[in-house]
Amino acid sequence: MHEDTEIPILVKILTVSDGVIAGTRENLSGAALEELITSRGWQVVEKLVVQDGAEEVAQKLMTASEDFHGMIVTTGGTGFGPRDQTPEGTKMVLDREAPGLAEAMRLVNPLGRLSRGIAGTRGQTLILNTPGSAKGSIECLEAVIDVVSHAVRLLVDNADPHPTSS
Repeated sequence: MHEDTEIPILVKILTVSDGVIAGTRENLSGAALEELITSRGWQVVEKLVVQDGAEEVAQKLMTASEDFHGMIVTTGGTGFGPRDQTPEGTKMVLDREAPGLAEAMRLVNPLGRLSRGIAGTRGQTLILNTPGSAKGSIECLEAVIDVVSHAVRLLVDNADPHPTSS
């Protein structure tokens, strides 16, 4: 049993992929993230898909985070491809960046150095960018999953006690 399952975190998964939108690619990373998230006792309340592009990502994140207290995990669009603009779209909507989370996610794998993903908050929502591969998205989320509940609770209640384990 995970320490943070006492207060379930509400999660939305946003897959950023022209291929998934077009039906030419299976949403493996979105499914893998959902499996990991539900194994924590957290609740996936919405699964969204949007095409690549900064404006498209920004618009979807604004809508998804409105009046939402929880976490949005994006998958896809963090690489070097010309249409990989998830970080740019995310930056357009963030109130505050959380560079420590993004840095921790990049450190889990040598290929993480190629990820341009960012993390931060918008209102009461924590937003994390993960890569589009199922393996990469899981590794990145697992790198920070131990602090996510605390971070999300702090967005509405700064009195949340600091974790006792390291």
